[in-house]
Amino acid sequence: LQIHDELLFEVHPDDLETVRAEVVSRMARAIELSVPLKVDTKSGPNWAQCD
Repeated sequence: LQIHDELLFEVHPDDLETVRAEVVSRMARAIELSVPLKVDTKSGPNWAQCD
């Protein structure tokens, strides 16, 4: 689910780190820019508890 400049994924806890690494990699390489594209991730059981 895309929310403005955010993406929301529902991921099984066992797969979290694998999915996180893949999302960061793909987002950082989505287009070629002359500056680095910084990608931040957070996770939690709901938005209020994301770390």
